[in-house]
Amino acid sequence: MRTGYTAILLCAALLGVGTIATAQNAGTSSGYPTPKDGLTGAERRGHGLYLRYCFECHGVAGDGEGDTATFLDPRPRNFVPGVFKCRSTPTGTLPLEKDIEDTIERGVAHSGMPSWRPLRQEDRADLVAYIKTFSARWKTEQPGKAIEIPNEPAVTPERVQNGQAIFKRVECWKCHGTEGRGNGPSSDTLTDDSGHPIKPFNFHDSVRFKCGSTDRDMYRDFMTGLDGTPMPSFADNIKPDEAWDLVFYLRTLQPTAAVTKKEKEIAKQLGLKPITPGTPAQPDSQQK
Repeated sequence: MRTGYTAILLCAALLGVGTIATAQNAGTSSGYPTPKDGLTGAERRGHGLYLRYCFECHGVAGDGEGDTATFLDPRPRNFVPGVFKCRSTPTGTLPLEKDIEDTIERGVAHSGMPSWRPLRQEDRADLVAYIKTFSARWKTEQPGKAIEIPNEPAVTPERVQNGQAIFKRVECWKCHGTEGRGNGPSSDTLTDDSGHPIKPFNFHDSVRFKCGSTDRDMYRDFMTGLDGTPMPSFADNIKPDEAWDLVFYLRTLQPTAAVTKKEKEIAKQLGLKPITPGTPAQPDSQQK
């Protein structure tokens, strides 16, 4: 039984590798046109691309129930509800088309969703056009307005310390753990909106984030939340300056990331240690 299961997993892995390799050597949707009534030209081209690259995971109906879905953790995105993790728009709203294009190009860290950067921008746009046909929300709602991200301030010891206090105050540690390893006391109980188990992000062992790699990407995730997951929006709980402080502190939890050099130097200078739940959270911008 174990041998058979291993063989199935190996086949699934090889299929994923083959799909990615095909994408890297592709480049145009015109080589795979598909007839489908009621679709625009872009949606028809996107349909062909979807059948070439996406349906094995996301399913023919876009419901996240493709043949390889059961082997993936986290599960593939279900496009039918029109809910997306990686967005520049407020929680509960539809993403911009560019948000979905960016996800296709970038991929999603620590998931089965690879980067499809070799695809032309026109092909990614066609894929987005077809993906939108899976959800009725796109017919009745407009995408949200992208949130404003203020200019990133300079990193200072005070900001890093305050970020640690905020990390504790808003209880990020309950899911992400006191060292950001994704092993907090709630980590084994979390599920996504479809009821599938989902793990919190592990900052400690990552050089990027779920929806990007820059400080602005992390700031955006705080303020938009990752819809469909237990990660909420903190737009109503922390101020813009506090969000930047939290970004800087979380960078100190990424010891392998080269971009965190300044934050790591500050953490070493401060002798910063992991938080201890149950002790006062000081300093905190709420108390300034």
